[in-house]
Amino acid sequence: MLDERIARFVPPGVDPATLPRSFALVEPLSAAGSIPQQWPVVPAFERRPDGWTAIIGIDEGTSLYGTGEVAGPLLRNGFVTDVWAKQPFRIEEDGRPVQNYDARSKSLYQAHPWVLAVRSDGTAFGVLADTTYRLRIELSAGIRLSCSKPFPIIVVDGESPQDVARQLGALTGRIELPPRWTLGYHQCRFSYHPDARVRELAREFRVRRVPCDALWVDIHYMDRYKVFTFDPEGFPNPKGTNDHLHELGFQSVWILDPAVKVEPGYSVYEEGAAGGHFLCDAGGREYHAWTWTGDAAFPDYTRPETRAWWKRLTIEFLQAGMDGLWVDLNEPSPILPLGAELPEDLRHIGGDDIEPGTHAQYHNVYGMLMAKATNEAMRMARPGRRPFVLTRSSYLGGQRWAATWTGDNVSNWQHLHWSVPMVLNLGLSAQPVSGPDIGGFTGTPSPELFARWIGVGALLPFCRTHNALIGDQEPWSFGPHVEEISKVALARRYRLLPYLYTLFHQASVTGLPIVRPLFYADPKDPSLRSEDHAFLLGPDVMVQPQLLERGTHDFPMPSGHWRSFSLVGEDPEHERAQPVLRLRPGAILPTGPGGQTTEEAFAGSRTLLVSLDETGRASGQLYEDAGDGFEYRDGDYLCTTYEAELKEDVLEVRIAEQEGARERPSRTLHLEVLTDHGVLHAWGRDGEAVVLPIDPTLQW
Repeated sequence: MLDERIARFVPPGVDPATLPRSFALVEPLSAAGSIPQQWPVVPAFERRPDGWTAIIGIDEGTSLYGTGEVAGPLLRNGFVTDVWAKQPFRIEEDGRPVQNYDARSKSLYQAHPWVLAVRSDGTAFGVLADTTYRLRIELSAGIRLSCSKPFPIIVVDGESPQDVARQLGALTGRIELPPRWTLGYHQCRFSYHPDARVRELAREFRVRRVPCDALWVDIHYMDRYKVFTFDPEGFPNPKGTNDHLHELGFQSVWILDPAVKVEPGYSVYEEGAAGGHFLCDAGGREYHAWTWTGDAAFPDYTRPETRAWWKRLTIEFLQAGMDGLWVDLNEPSPILPLGAELPEDLRHIGGDDIEPGTHAQYHNVYGMLMAKATNEAMRMARPGRRPFVLTRSSYLGGQRWAATWTGDNVSNWQHLHWSVPMVLNLGLSAQPVSGPDIGGFTGTPSPELFARWIGVGALLPFCRTHNALIGDQEPWSFGPHVEEISKVALARRYRLLPYLYTLFHQASVTGLPIVRPLFYADPKDPSLRSEDHAFLLGPDVMVQPQLLERGTHDFPMPSGHWRSFSLVGEDPEHERAQPVLRLRPGAILPTGPGGQTTEEAFAGSRTLLVSLDETGRASGQLYEDAGDGFEYRDGDYLCTTYEAELKEDVLEVRIAEQEGARERPSRTLHLEVLTDHGVLHAWGRDGEAVVLPIDPTLQW
């Protein structure tokens, strides 16, 4: 036993001391006792000629989830996942090769050797195959895990899925609170070029008054796609470009790829080659593959010297004033031939606590190690600011260093729908911060498809539009009607930011996902188990988007009276692009005034939406801090628990508890009390009780 509810199993005949170190766990765990005989989940190991298999039986009515980044439905019973990070490659029906994914894709960009099982009684357990080698997860008859190497199994048993999520967060690490601006809307494409186009885009957002916090710069800023360089004609003054964006209230995020162009005279390559920083084949020859930059070498992030070199280059790069970094193609992925991967017999040198090994052992953690080094470089360059890194490839535990997105999706209705279960299963696999490319990366969305996508995308943790070179995909690119829909969708998000930031804080403390499957509301209810259109934003807000091109989806409902509400006067009953929002009975939802940026959205008054339960009570939490920096760790934060109670003909809302040393702002507090016959309003001062007289004949 590793803990009261956590057990570790090792294949019979295998010495635990011979197993490789864990990359998933925050720290090595030591045994706290023997496994009791009544322990409910015990894997059966089988030794096969080609490796090892572990089989975990499940009871009838058990629902399976997790497995990280997977395309398809939320419920994973009956599916096969190959835990092997790769750029997906498939052949279309007309014979065309494409680099994107569909329901047949068993491997995507990330590797999460994790399965969540929810029993029929609502209790749950999780299974972690603690290996970085290629692993197959088969969920057609119980849980079957197969690998060429012996691997330990960690079983987490819990009273609920939430309990398992908390324990998984403790084991693999939780996110660090990101800079607050990252919760805003992000605009990206492959690529905005030259820098005049980036400046023009920034002005266009402000003139049109479309809320936006960050503009992203893809690989065309580089000199012939060479990492850590700038195109001398297209981006001659990157510092000036970033300064201009900052003046308009934008942050900027710039891309880095791991591949380094093999070119004499290119300082990054020459330094890397001289320092032994690149992967080599079994004969010691530097390995090269074809990428966007041409023939390229790949850093060996298992080497501490290579990580230090990468950090130095990143720190120098950040002098141009970027606010965040985006690490891409870090599975790693050559681009030619299509579907190519790095050979599994390449040698990783290792060092410190990482042993030497082959790429077969370290492929799945390559992207995570790159993201970690990049995150640490940002900390070193700006000790007083929180880092922000977005990574395409990662591994279980990588949430400690980077957020993620769902990769190169397609502009179609299927991928719009998958946006929701993909984000949900990532959240159930310890990565709470993710989102899709709104509108789809490849292809051209119809106006209606983009409108629906931004409607739901505005309610996911990471909110970014991104597309390839095919066409424009800014919110105004589809005409005035879709532009207005986009403004409303983003206005809803910006009003919800105080609640959303509170959820990010809770995720950093508890490991709970930010968006959650509907069954979190009642894990015992079988009707909620497979629902992957609707979802929960935190514990209190139900989101019901219409994701079908034609017809409507019938949503199952958890028990209780979840009242619908409006944030900016929207009417989802008449505008299908805006998901219906419902508030849990007994919840208090903190919202802000909205605005064009997160800075505006966190200023000014607060509005509390109140939905009383059957006892006439409600409660909710609001977390606040400076929005950047680390002073919150030393107590510079304010966490307020509000309570509402109806006594006879008076509703009183007051502060029940507060934590932190941060001073409460002087501001107006607006109450919106939801009833079946409309919304009741009251105003007061935050920090003081607000009282609302209630008509005793009112029917709630």
